[in-house]
Amino acid sequence: MSAVFLEESEIVVLTGRKIKSKQIEALRKMGLPFFVNAVGKPIVTRSAAEGRKEQQMPTKWEMPRHGSKAKQA
Repeated sequence: MSAVFLEESEIVVLTGRKIKSKQIEALRKMGLPFFVNAVGKPIVTRSAAEGRKEQQMPTKWEMPRHGSKAKQA
């Protein structure tokens, strides 16, 4: 199983930049989704770099409502 996020060296190859602010600038120009971690480094998911759509997990779990009666007007 491969890693979920690109390694730092892979981001350097992808962007052609070693400086984190320049990497962020290059990723923005490319339109690749990423986030910046606590030390200011861009984090790119492997699926984003490969062009695959990521499956979003629901942010909130809701109990299914079976058999609920709708009010009739």
